[in-house]
Amino acid sequence: MATTRIRVGLLPSTMFMAGTAPIPKVKDPQTGELATDRDTGETLFTMTVFLMEEGRAEQMKITVPQSGLADGLQPGVPVRPVELFATPWARMFNGQLSDGVAYRAAALELAAPMQAAAVSE
Repeated sequence: MATTRIRVGLLPSTMFMAGTAPIPKVKDPQTGELATDRDTGETLFTMTVFLMEEGRAEQMKITVPQSGLADGLQPGVPVRPVELFATPWARMFNGQLSDGVAYRAAALELAAPMQAAAVSE
């Protein structure tokens, strides 16, 4: 079955903030085998980030290849995903349907720090 990948369009005002440091993505918890990119063989990492847009914030996990991780990624720093895609998924596990959306980016770059709005009198 073909996998549907949807490019994620973002508003110019959308901001992201790192919620966790990058951690290697585990393919098989029983063996500890790490997940790798199918095309390049590169190790994949996940990061929890907070998307902030139009007065709301949402937590999301983004998978990124190791070469796409900027130096200095740590919780609280502003980040910008490059080539962000969403992949809907569903599976049956013990007779229960699980579903969700997996997010993948080519890179997570450091973004300019959020600036406080100037107050004019």
